Amino acid sequence: MIDKSTIEKLIKFRDERDWEQFHNSKDLALALSIEASELLEVFLWKKNEDFNKDKLEEELADVFMYGLLLAHKNNIDLNTIILKKLQRNNEKYPVEKAKGKSNKYDEL
Repeated sequence: MIDKSTIEKLIKFRDERDWEQFHNSKDLALALSIEASELLEVFLWKKNEDFNKDKLEEELADVFMYGLLLAHKNNIDLNTIILKKLQRNNEKYPVEKAKGKSNKYDEL
């Protein structure tokens, strides 16, 4: 998972610019969504694996940074919520029903 020092550097970067005042949960979620759209733009009008890797890394970093800031703002432990969601998905998509299929859980 993300190293604690990376999060500390992200918070320091934000704080040095006095941007925390703009980082309420709603605006962080909106920013994350906007950056996710910019991530999609990396692939727009291209074949599946025909994209600029540097641009992918840049946009993916933006998505993760806003996600980290949103989690930090709300005191959310990413490891905990990822493992919790993985457990839920394991229940919704048991291997014996979902293996090799792209169906949604209620269509298995």
